[in-house]
Amino acid sequence: MTAAGGGLGCAAEGADGRNDSRLLAREVVPRMLAAGGGRVVNVSVSRSTMHRAGFVPYGPSRAGSEALSRVMAADLRGTGVTVNLLLPGGVTATGMLPPDAVPQGREVLAPDVMGPPIVWLASADAADVHDERIIAVEFAQWLRDRRPVR
Repeated sequence: MTAAGGGLGCAAEGADGRNDSRLLAREVVPRMLAAGGGRVVNVSVSRSTMHRAGFVPYGPSRAGSEALSRVMAADLRGTGVTVNLLLPGGVTATGMLPPDAVPQGREVLAPDVMGPPIVWLASADAADVHDERIIAVEFAQWLRDRRPVR
């Protein structure tokens, strides 16, 4: 989450990312509103990960966080605070999966795939981007294809 002007940045993740996101938003969003705007970028996962066997509490917490993001986006529409979702777009080397759980030949994304889109989403260039679900590996194409609202 970044406040208008870019001074405030924070990420929270724990056993229950939904609650962490809610608590962080409750603390930070009023400051963004007072500053006249800001950016909320919540990290999500593929929908299949949200209901994958053995991924409790991670999968359901990501589903809850995604739902929270959609509600926040609706509540904050037109306030200058944008809310977007960003997901890597594939299996990512985050430590969530043991190495032997990744199928042979399947590409594992580096976490830095999230860097360019999250930096852009936090920038002034993304002021008109709101309530989007952006896949990091497809970000360059998404950016080329988007038609800014004027």
